[in-house]
Amino acid sequence: MHGSGNGPGSGAAGEGVPLVDLAAAHAEVAQEVRAGFDRVLASGAFVKGPEVAAFEREYAAFVGVRHCVGAANGTDALELALRALDLPPGGGVVLPANTFVATAEAVLRAGLRPVLVDADPEYLLMDPERAAAALPGAVALLPVHLFGQLAPMGPLLAAADGRPVVEDAAQSQGARQHGRTWYGRIAATSFYPGKNLGAYGDAGAVLTDDDALADAVRLTGDHGARDRYRHERFGCNSRLDALQAVVLRAKLRRLPAWNAARRAAAARYDALLGGLDGLALPRTAPGNEHVRHLYPVRIGPGRDRDTVLAALHAAGIGAGVHYPVPVHLQPAFRHLGHREGTFPVAERAARELLSLPLHPHLTEARQLRVAEALARALGGRL
Repeated sequence: MHGSGNGPGSGAAGEGVPLVDLAAAHAEVAQEVRAGFDRVLASGAFVKGPEVAAFEREYAAFVGVRHCVGAANGTDALELALRALDLPPGGGVVLPANTFVATAEAVLRAGLRPVLVDADPEYLLMDPERAAAALPGAVALLPVHLFGQLAPMGPLLAAADGRPVVEDAAQSQGARQHGRTWYGRIAATSFYPGKNLGAYGDAGAVLTDDDALADAVRLTGDHGARDRYRHERFGCNSRLDALQAVVLRAKLRRLPAWNAARRAAAARYDALLGGLDGLALPRTAPGNEHVRHLYPVRIGPGRDRDTVLAALHAAGIGAGVHYPVPVHLQPAFRHLGHREGTFPVAERAARELLSLPLHPHLTEARQLRVAEALARALGGRL
């Protein structure tokens, strides 16, 4: 699961250029959301209930899977997916170092052990060769679909060699690879407000074609109980609430158009920024249909990313960094025994990446303002 914090400039649309514009998205769905809230308030069905069931059906159909099981947030969803597999306690789960910390948190919370690997240098996705080298002795593979495009699932599934593959799909809602949206046994996603499909608070879901896994996820997230006060599994309290389901249903109807708007905005950035020295633009891996959750550029050698970021903030541009400290260098994960230099691709990305404002309601005029400010910060011009 991946934090995509709103960052400086993420307030009202008139205050600079926000990294995301939640107010504009709300304005588009406000009437439907208000009507849905009225339905929930009148029924009193705040937990589970018809709105949650309807969203689960609709999102499962959107992804093309048999089951969608709502959860309280994306980190819980990933933990529930891992726990449903009944993996050996303490077993190793191979995941990329270049990810938001929640991916590794979920592994530990599920009683498993994170086994980190470096990313590929071009797309910053999980490297299949490095994953294959780390898999002996591990019990599962956890690729992350980062920034809006899928990890290379064909080679990763081959590398897994029959081990369960759990996909972290928090940033890939609507993305495809070779025309497909679905590859592994089970996946988890986040509906944090800044995601392509975002709630009005925390929310998440688990996706699978496997009836038994879906049942285990639903059971575990509801205190392990199928019937009230009869607890079959050691569970927890992680359920999608009805008010969030209302929001997600309204936004899901617009998600294909919103993803298309994100792709169009990314294409405009490509055209505006393509000639700037000291800047590398994000690339789409072969076979991928990107949904542009983020637009992370790389500030090249000889320039300091944080100086460029400060200049953008001073100009009212809500740029961000995803992510400034890789998982293996976080104090909370010191016990894994890694040090600086262990995963050089992830470490270089942490020094160089800078995410520009990108959302479905970003205007061409505001993109031009972003591009001009970035050119000035780099000492050049468009």
